[in-house]
Amino acid sequence: MKTTVDIPEAALADALRFTKARTKKAAIVTALEDFNRRRRMAAATRVLGTSHTFMTKDQLAQTRLARRLP
Repeated sequence: MKTTVDIPEAALADALRFTKARTKKAAIVTALEDFNRRRRMAAATRVLGTSHTFMTKDQLAQTRLARRLP
């Protein structure tokens, strides 16, 4: 769909740089897709909750260290 939008040059330049897109359209589409994906993940987290069974960083480090020792 064609749409005319006034996008600040600095924001568009950042989008081009971060997405490494060759065209403005590709940068905008990539940015929109990323935004939508992040919002879907946030909504899923709110619905599904979080797990309290994950290891902490310290527990993971201890487990990895224990596996290295004979």
